Amino acid sequence: MRIEELTAKALDRGDLDRYQLAMAVAKRAKELQDGAQSKLNVDLKTMKAADLALMEIAEGLVRVSGFVDKE
Repeated sequence: MRIEELTAKALDRGDLDRYQLAMAVAKRAKELQDGAQSKLNVDLKTMKAADLALMEIAEGLVRVSGFVDKE
């Protein structure tokens, strides 16, 4: 699946805007680089951490929380 399709799927899945999605992907990618186990059983050596993090979020395998609306 292309990155654009994964991004659209991730944005449709939750109540995230593009900025929040970018922050969530960055945080999960950092966790993966620091040794966290992938929830998709994909070797990090064959895929970039950011792409894998986006795939996990788009598939709903990683819960994104902690964002608060300022309204």
